[in-house]
Amino acid sequence: MNRTPTPDQEHAALAWLSLLHDQPSSGDQATFSHWLRADPAHVEAYSKAQVLWELSEVPARKLADEEALALQGYLNAMNTSRRSRAVRWSGALAMAACLLLMVCMGAGWQPSRWVDDFGADYVSAPGEVKTVTLADNSQVTLDADSAIAVDFSHGERQIQLRRGAGFFSVTHTGESFVVQAGSGEARVLGTQFEVRLQPAGAQVTVLSGRVGVTPSKQGQQQILTAGQQVAYAEGVADAMHPVDSESRLAWRDGWLNYYKAPLADVVKDLERYYPGRILLLNDAMGAKRVSGSFPSKDPQAVLNALQAVLGFEQHHVLGRMIVVR
Repeated sequence: MNRTPTPDQEHAALAWLSLLHDQPSSGDQATFSHWLRADPAHVEAYSKAQVLWELSEVPARKLADEEALALQGYLNAMNTSRRSRAVRWSGALAMAACLLLMVCMGAGWQPSRWVDDFGADYVSAPGEVKTVTLADNSQVTLDADSAIAVDFSHGERQIQLRRGAGFFSVTHTGESFVVQAGSGEARVLGTQFEVRLQPAGAQVTVLSGRVGVTPSKQGQQQILTAGQQVAYAEGVADAMHPVDSESRLAWRDGWLNYYKAPLADVVKDLERYYPGRILLLNDAMGAKRVSGSFPSKDPQAVLNALQAVLGFEQHHVLGRMIVVR
């Protein structure tokens, strides 16, 4: 008899695990025992579910908290009546309570994307690199899992980077072209550059032309030229430095290039190209340095190659979640 659980059986095992962690009734326990004995694959599925729960409970709860905040932001953005909003708040709390299980299942349900996409004009899906042409004939290439909002109605061309990264090829029109990201902005007339959001700010890389980068409304502007990069966080900019812009921007051609980058950063990048979730649960492993050039279209192959060198473990669940430790 085949003991390999199907995805439906793995889903059922995770549902049972969630129920049994929440004070089940005697009837629930009896039904679970009957389900467990009905098929050897159920035993295997439940064993895998227990391993996943132990591996990811803490980080998944952190993700659940983050997504619950995102739900609140999303609901605040909705223009609804007070009564309707109260009903939606109740639903949000219920959904937040269920989020841990949904994250563990790797279902790809991420309310933070809803918040970013609410009001965005252009969005790229995980694994999708998309180029769009704006009304002024400027072009924006969105990295995977990115979103921007566009506003040309205030005497200058304004772009808000809401998620991910964008490479901008700006047409000279005489009007400033401003990319807002985090607390700061990048301002140009005509050039080619990338803006990439980071946890507390953004990073700007210039391929050609000149870009003025300001880390906050009161911050001092730095002028970057071709082959230069600067990052800012919480309104404070680092010193700009030279980079190999072509190498850093190779994601436009399907390649991710690294030189002594922490594995944690590489995994974070790979997650943008993976249709589910990738959780790295080993901080020491995440600090290990990685150098190389990897194809972005096959995150699993990249993880397999890195695993062969670094020796970490991978656990796969439902084909939608990879736990690395």
